[in-house]
Amino acid sequence: MAPTSQETIVRDQTSNPAPLGLLGFGMTTMLLNLHNIGLFGLSSMILAMGIFYGGIAQVIAGVMEWKKGNTFGTAAFTSYGLFWLSLVALILMGQHGVGDANSAAAMGSYMLMWGLFTACLFICTLRMNRATQIIFGSLVLLFAVLAVEKFTGNEALQPLAGWIGLFCGGSAFYSAIAQIMNEVHGRDVLPLGQGAH
Repeated sequence: MAPTSQETIVRDQTSNPAPLGLLGFGMTTMLLNLHNIGLFGLSSMILAMGIFYGGIAQVIAGVMEWKKGNTFGTAAFTSYGLFWLSLVALILMGQHGVGDANSAAAMGSYMLMWGLFTACLFICTLRMNRATQIIFGSLVLLFAVLAVEKFTGNEALQPLAGWIGLFCGGSAFYSAIAQIMNEVHGRDVLPLGQGAH
């Protein structure tokens, strides 16, 4: 008697974690860059957002993307969540004398490495929708400006970084809200722009 095989199809009923990750990234990025353009100081509000929404929420979204089998989403959200946690740690550790103070070269190198990582992810987005391309493209530019500012000590670049960061964070916020609204309404209420397939 020939063996029989039975195929079980399991439907993915988990929700889309990308809006959570994008909101954590976008809102925290916008708030930090309101500081960069000079609206207010580097307050505990920014540090708290960096820990909890920019940090922990994005890590959670990254783990959820892993569950859905999305390598890009896992790498992006988990990494940027840990970026925010490490940035807050760098600020607080520097203020409290844990390790050497952050030199301009050290912070420039930090921004440069994150820019390099983001540039690699941006190349991946060329096969994704336009909204994702805009988020990552503007983030590459943001890290580049921040790296140059740190390496050169040219503080005049900080407001420029602030405006780029507001655009980048706003783009992530838009993408998150668009994905939520489009799913709720079952149609494209807010376009994301079709990318290559």
